[in-house]
Amino acid sequence: MRRKKFIARLFGTILAAVFALVFLYPTIVTFANSFMSSTEIMAHYGMVFKGQEETSGWWSYEQQKDTTYKSDKVEIKIRPSRVTLSQYASVLFKSPEYLFKFWNSVKLVIPILIFQILVALGASYSFARFKGRLKEIMFFVYIILMLMPYQVTLVPNFMVANWMGTLNTYWSIILPGIFSPFSVFILTKYMRRIPSSYVEAAKMDGANEWNIFTKIYIPLCKGVIVSVAILVFIDYWNMVEQPLIMLSDVDKHPLSVFLAQINQGEVGLAFAVASIYMIPCILLFLYSEEYLIDGITYAGGLKG
Repeated sequence: MRRKKFIARLFGTILAAVFALVFLYPTIVTFANSFMSSTEIMAHYGMVFKGQEETSGWWSYEQQKDTTYKSDKVEIKIRPSRVTLSQYASVLFKSPEYLFKFWNSVKLVIPILIFQILVALGASYSFARFKGRLKEIMFFVYIILMLMPYQVTLVPNFMVANWMGTLNTYWSIILPGIFSPFSVFILTKYMRRIPSSYVEAAKMDGANEWNIFTKIYIPLCKGVIVSVAILVFIDYWNMVEQPLIMLSDVDKHPLSVFLAQINQGEVGLAFAVASIYMIPCILLFLYSEEYLIDGITYAGGLKG
């Protein structure tokens, strides 16, 4: 029996390692190619597109329409022939537009992250603490809205933003993001599992609703709050559809949109920019991994 368990565990470990390598492979390729020189990058990837002249700036629709893919396989190289930081130097010191796009991403994501969590905490506490038919109906509506993809609500959001006069401003993206139902749903399900005995004991000590909210619910929800914050950050850090529709001014687009439209002449810079763009998500995950696992693990209950 022990031998069978050992073999099964070994097989599971190998299988998990293979899947992890497959999922990490694009990230490894991106980081590795970011340290290649422009000459080496163009030698390997410069002929991905055939019949398209190198241009600077954004791809236009006509340029993309005339592009034809090569039938030949492209050799993906992980190990650079010579390690160089020229791509990063070009991004950080010679191409300020990349940094401007990065700053645009920060200006969009940070307000959404902070205020969505604050709004979700208040709404979730209300749904968890106070029962009633109306609140259950409202929570059910929240679930329906959460299940709807963004593309379904894109037209209504555009019409509302146009009516409010927020089109082509960051508010057209920030306001819908602040009131997203995702955080409310996750936090409400977690708060409803907090034992009522905690609240009754606090009331016997003279605690009011604000004390119960700040001294009991928020500390107990610390792990799930961090988990939700990580998921919200990653979701909005990588958004593409919202800025494309709501922001007609290209200078206001975040780096996620810019990465999706980098042209052939900037393949080398694309690897460097993508690597820089992944760093906040990776650092956030590594720093908050314990909280993320704790929030997911105990989503169905509380630590003893």
